[in-house]
Amino acid sequence: MRWPPRWMGVVVAAALLAWGYPESPRFTTSEPPVSLQPKPWLLNLPGAPARALELAGSTVFVKAPWQVDLVSYNTTVGQPLPEYYFTLNLDPEAGASLAGFTFQQIRGADRQFPFLLERTRAFLGRPRREGRPVPVQARFNNDTRTMTLEFPEPIPPGSTVTVSVVPWTNPIQSDTYLFQVVAFPAGADPLGSPVGVGTLRIYENTYW
Repeated sequence: MRWPPRWMGVVVAAALLAWGYPESPRFTTSEPPVSLQPKPWLLNLPGAPARALELAGSTVFVKAPWQVDLVSYNTTVGQPLPEYYFTLNLDPEAGASLAGFTFQQIRGADRQFPFLLERTRAFLGRPRREGRPVPVQARFNNDTRTMTLEFPEPIPPGSTVTVSVVPWTNPIQSDTYLFQVVAFPAGADPLGSPVGVGTLRIYENTYW
């Protein structure tokens, strides 16, 4: 094996002097900043805070609730203190927690039956499979037949929540009663999303 001639080393040295030595990799002891944002997979866990999506200054759902279940186990005309259960499912990718919802009576012969607001309650889960209770505030506008329900602690994505409202009595006229539901995300200037229509059938008392 023959070594390169001496003149080659002279050429290399001259080139290094003319062009400079290549820069060596720098070693640094500084660590990258720690992110305080929650990991994406944590946002899918029930109870985790949701990062709201804002559109033109309004908070919106990425995937809004699309169905409401309305159930009552007391469906005879005039029955006292029935419970009406409104249940909503939040998609794990809703993009925002649920701040509250409204329901408005849009059909039904009796438009005068009032509600006992102090009997309103909410819980995670479904009727007869109740989970932990959650705080809820209610107000009712009889002129528009609209109930407004607000959660002081917004319901996180991936949850199922039920609100029970209690009228003084069932409607005094048998009919199919319809209630339009609109859900509102938690955040600045929330934009409501229509969820659907809850159906409640009130029957004549056949035992009288």
